[in-house]
Amino acid sequence: MEELAEDYNLLVKKMRALEILLLVCVTVLPFVKRPLLTVVHRKYVLGFLILTLVLHLSIEGWRWQMLIAYFLILVLLWRIIRVNLSKPSKLTFFRGLGFLMTILLVIIGWVLPIVLPVFSLPEPTGPYRVGTQWIHLKTELKETITKDPTDNRELMIKVWYPSNATVTKKHEPYVDQANRLGFITKYSQGILPSWTINYLDRVKTHVYEGIAIANEKFPILIFSHGYGSKSTGYYALLTELASHGYVIVNMTHTYESLGTTFPDGTMKFFDYDFQAKISSESMKHIDPIKDAFTKDISFKERHKILREASKEYSVTEVIKRWSKDIVYTIDQFDGWNTQGFFKNKLDVTKIGVFGHSVGGGAAGQATIKDNRIKAAANIDGVQWGEMMDTIYHKPFLYISADWPTSHPDINSHAYLHKSTDYFYETKLLKSGHPNFMDIPFMIPIKSIAGTGTIDARLGIEITTQLVTTFFDKHLKKNKTIDLRKLGEHYELLEMTIHKGDSVR
Repeated sequence: MEELAEDYNLLVKKMRALEILLLVCVTVLPFVKRPLLTVVHRKYVLGFLILTLVLHLSIEGWRWQMLIAYFLILVLLWRIIRVNLSKPSKLTFFRGLGFLMTILLVIIGWVLPIVLPVFSLPEPTGPYRVGTQWIHLKTELKETITKDPTDNRELMIKVWYPSNATVTKKHEPYVDQANRLGFITKYSQGILPSWTINYLDRVKTHVYEGIAIANEKFPILIFSHGYGSKSTGYYALLTELASHGYVIVNMTHTYESLGTTFPDGTMKFFDYDFQAKISSESMKHIDPIKDAFTKDISFKERHKILREASKEYSVTEVIKRWSKDIVYTIDQFDGWNTQGFFKNKLDVTKIGVFGHSVGGGAAGQATIKDNRIKAAANIDGVQWGEMMDTIYHKPFLYISADWPTSHPDINSHAYLHKSTDYFYETKLLKSGHPNFMDIPFMIPIKSIAGTGTIDARLGIEITTQLVTTFFDKHLKKNKTIDLRKLGEHYELLEMTIHKGDSVR
């Protein structure tokens, strides 16, 4: 009960003040209006309710999650106007039914704005403001997802960058339109209309599209998103990193992110038919992998099974395809640095790559393939691909969620050889897979979001501190940094540091 009460209190804190006041009014006043009106003139009660509603609509803005509250306020206003205090109140069948209906509507009225809040994102702590810029990249890579054999792969790149500009414009809206539509389609199974996601316009992002980039050269970090997730749904993570002096190249892997918005307004969405096709074809490869973790066999025997089965596994192919997107994008950096918005602002000698989930695996795969990548991080992704057959020669950071012991630990096999350089093996305790995204802010109900019990802000704080400090040390070459101090500072961060064959 204490945990439920704590969750409830945290959820209410995420709501806006005037929304809470309106909901309190429609919860309490229907049951106390008669005694209240005997001591307070109805014109003052009506004035208070109307003023609260007007202030909410003008300051916080309306949203559909509050429609039931608006309806109840109107009913309450009408009932206060019509109430006859000189006539005794009797509890009739229909009056009792009305109270029951009111209670039901009040419950729903509270649930909707709590489950889908106008949430606040953490403010970036770095010395820079953060700007964004979109780049449309037409590649020579063959598009294997569409049915047209002549199609080449097209990518949308969102670049997050440091700025010293004075902000005179409104913050950027939260998440582009295609990712929004893809999100509402995925989680409502196409039931909810597109406008139901428009309340995200009221989320403050601390990001400003098109403001001037700071007059310096910055290291570059390529970020790859999770499979079937919002490619731009990592504001908390990417804004914080950019504010500390990094240019973040945010990939959108077309047809495998929830949505891609192109400059002409065309939108491409996650291809569920393609996903179903590759998933059915890969069952013969994934079954031996699952069995290898249920059988009583040695690590060596299991390793051999995983190594062979993973070669043809569908996610291995996704990771290889995404790593090609990453390498192709790196090929463009010299051109971006020669002309255009990012002219002379990119330090192409300092390139890092990181990603979440499947994107983390793609980051690890690209690190094997491209020597221009100097450091890499995998945030809770399984390292399918070629890693079982090789070893890194660069600094590598692996962050794991707090998976149950029954969860197959593929990465204990994938990262068997680790790196000849530093290899950081870390775990964010009490976290779930979505804790590294914006999902804990967007959907604060842990059982719905699939997040762990860790506080959402603390979880993203530890993650951003860890990723930023890692790249500060190994990409910016700050030799005074010791990542072990983070493990000592945060109780919910487990860390083992490998250097070559040694453990520190």
